[in-house]
Amino acid sequence: MTIHWCGTGLSAIPGLRRLIKAGHDVVVWNRTVNKARESVGDITHNLRVFDKDILRSDLSAGDVVVSMLPGEWHVPLAELAISKGAHFVSSSYIAPEMRALDARAKQAGLVLINEVGLDPGIDHLMAHKLIEEYRTSDANTSENALSFQSYCGGIPKFANPFRYKFSWSPLGVLKALRSPSKSIRDFEEFKVNRPWDAISSYNAPLPETETFEVYPNRDSLPFMEQYRFADDWKVKEFVRGTLRLNGWADAWKGVFEEIETLAGPQGEARLKEMSDKFWKENSYDEGEPDRVVMCVGLKAEKDDQTVWHKTYVMDAWGDEYGTAMARLVSYPLSFAIEAVLEEKLSPGLSAAPDNLELVSDWLSKISELAQHLEIVDHRI
Repeated sequence: MTIHWCGTGLSAIPGLRRLIKAGHDVVVWNRTVNKARESVGDITHNLRVFDKDILRSDLSAGDVVVSMLPGEWHVPLAELAISKGAHFVSSSYIAPEMRALDARAKQAGLVLINEVGLDPGIDHLMAHKLIEEYRTSDANTSENALSFQSYCGGIPKFANPFRYKFSWSPLGVLKALRSPSKSIRDFEEFKVNRPWDAISSYNAPLPETETFEVYPNRDSLPFMEQYRFADDWKVKEFVRGTLRLNGWADAWKGVFEEIETLAGPQGEARLKEMSDKFWKENSYDEGEPDRVVMCVGLKAEKDDQTVWHKTYVMDAWGDEYGTAMARLVSYPLSFAIEAVLEEKLSPGLSAAPDNLELVSDWLSKISELAQHLEIVDHRI
């Protein structure tokens, strides 16, 4: 069985190299072979120019197609994989068009696994672990009010005036700022048109507590079902969001104001101009460390008293081997690929697994990728 890894962007390399070094049969497809050669040419010569038609002719039943290409490629490659009896893996969010492939994949006995990177990915694992711990605890009762918070951010290890640095094209970040979000706050659905309308403060329970700015991201509500929240649980808060350095909102105030005025082709052109400028002025220098902070917590309260409260907290930064972002996106992806090959995942569409044996195994491996990872019990 062959792994067809498509795309050698910055966030793909550590996990790709891990698979090659482990002896897996890996074909690396990239739009530019020279770029792929720079990344993995020292350990493999199995490099090809990405072409969907050529990939189709090379695919065999039981192979795995991995998409680390731009988002518009995920569904076409998943469809191609199914047509050839191959599995599909991606770190990206599950799009409705991807979800529509579930029945076909199940019928063919094929795995389509997505959301197995950093966020989404590691956050799902932490959520599954915490929720199962609470579910099986003596504190679990339908009388409790539950608050779930999941925040993640890629931030500079050493703060700059812009309070942010880019490890890839800023265009995606700028477009995301125009997206609305849904979460739960004070037992009610909380809708926000723009992230900057809902920025709040969050104290991360790191060894030395740090305060960050956070805001809701996308639509959090479907994840209550994904995380298997019981129907009779009373949910006071449920939010999946983005974490930024303190001072980020002030540093980006002018960006927010301009983004709000942009529309149509001219607006898209202006976003591209802004992206190019930010990349030039605020991208990471060679060897400059990035940082990733992730906090996933669940709290249960009864009669306004906390009866259960734990938080997964992870802190990682770049080192001589590469960026924290690349490690934490691509290594979980590589774990998922191996799980597919070892037939540890059920056919059909899924996100990062909720099987506790896999969750525990992956989190154990991830703990070796971060400089700090622990579960904080706030009641101890």
